[in-house]
Amino acid sequence: MAVSYNKLNTVLDEKGMTMAELRKAADIAPNTMTRFRKNQIVSTDVLCRVCEVLNSDFGDIIEYIPDEQ
Repeated sequence: MAVSYNKLNTVLDEKGMTMAELRKAADIAPNTMTRFRKNQIVSTDVLCRVCEVLNSDFGDIIEYIPDEQ
């Protein structure tokens, strides 16, 4: 199972916000921001805070990528 946060970058661009600004607004730890950049799993709590700050939904910022069969 893999995830991609490429959609998050798109939403941030649309809103004119940087990852650093998002980190501060959503009170996200720097190591969690690294997890976003590496497309690693982050907690639902963090995703909820990001969605609240960006006024968006999970599907707007994260994409599920199924394993190849």
